[in-house]
Amino acid sequence: MHSPTDDELSTLLSTRFDPNPAPEASFVLTVASGETFEIAASHGGRLLLGSGPACELRLTDRELSRRHASLEVVDRSLRLVDLGSTNGTFVNGVRVRDALLVGGEQLRVGGIVLRIERSVLDAPPPLPPVVSFGPLVGASTEMRRLYPLCERLAAANVPVIIEGETGTGKEALAEALHTMGPRAQGPFVVFDCTAVPPNLVESELFGHEKGAFTGATAQRRGVFELASGGTLLIDEIGDLDASLQPKLLRAVERSEVRRIGGDKPIRVDVRILAATRRDLDKEVQAGRFRDDLFHRLAVTRIELPPLRERRGDITVLARWLCHQLGADASALPHDVLKRWEREPWPGNVRQLRNAVARFLALGDLAAPSTSPTASPNAPATDPISGVLSERLPFARARERIMADFERRYVEQMLADHGGDIVRAAEASGMSRRYFTMLRARTR
Repeated sequence: MHSPTDDELSTLLSTRFDPNPAPEASFVLTVASGETFEIAASHGGRLLLGSGPACELRLTDRELSRRHASLEVVDRSLRLVDLGSTNGTFVNGVRVRDALLVGGEQLRVGGIVLRIERSVLDAPPPLPPVVSFGPLVGASTEMRRLYPLCERLAAANVPVIIEGETGTGKEALAEALHTMGPRAQGPFVVFDCTAVPPNLVESELFGHEKGAFTGATAQRRGVFELASGGTLLIDEIGDLDASLQPKLLRAVERSEVRRIGGDKPIRVDVRILAATRRDLDKEVQAGRFRDDLFHRLAVTRIELPPLRERRGDITVLARWLCHQLGADASALPHDVLKRWEREPWPGNVRQLRNAVARFLALGDLAAPSTSPTASPNAPATDPISGVLSERLPFARARERIMADFERRYVEQMLADHGGDIVRAAEASGMSRRYFTMLRARTR
């Protein structure tokens, strides 16, 4: 998906928005010692509270976990989530795991007590009057609040962790950070940790010499070497096997790799971006992801909101996707857009794109199947009829129908299991390797 031009956006989106939204809620946390922390929605995403170096709200106490809790302004409340801390998180003396605070509460983490006070920012910074950042499109407050941060991250040359549910546009954001930054003339390489068999991940990352193992019939450069001078996106880094995490840490820290079977380190100049659908804070707390690797990569973090939280963006995105697929934005009827606005879209932008493509291909025949929450027992016009009406040769017609079925099946299984490929593969009765191959083929 290419980056939209200003003319294209103004013509297609026809979206009105207030560049100066109402004052946002903010909260002040005050420690007994007098130290204060302010948290506002404009900070973007969650802030960590704990004793570890990756925490924005860092406190020192022997009873405090390294990643004790997270705090985030959500709908004018302060959401507090305990991250599996050893000694618990308490609000007004009651232990909590997930709570919405409104101000006036007393928070105890470890041996530290903080007072939560609510305030209102008198003059919130105006949101930029733009509706895209590279290929990311959205006019909602939730998205426009992220664009200034995206611009700063693009200009920087530090690692970034991009978080968000499956289909929220993490790879699109990574590519935008590359193409709009100082390394734009260098390569942009993507490595998906879930798309490569576990026994080949190390070779794909670092390369191998000829004869290094059975089947290594020629020398091969890994993605670090291929991305040298540019940017490497390590997608779904939360799925990287624990045995390879220390090797990745060494490559990132030293800016050098050693091919399998090689005896010399190879210098590389790579900016690392990492994307994940998983909650890495919980993965670290559970011991499944190395704390030192997380700390090295989480120099900066950005979290993309799910589509269900991007108020008003369904119509904006659907029109833009329609244009991207070669059709006029008016091809989507108002009643279809209104129905889509009410849907939860567990597959996010990727699922919306598929819904738009189905509607453009099948028209009214696609209407019953565009709803991501439609009951399997709901009456529907047979979508096969749309393919049959094209009078295609048997082989091509069967291929079209099977491709649509496979794509929708994979989407549904991933949506049912929170994007977890291992669980989705098990539930579908496939091996993880075959499910991954099917997923790659239907993208």
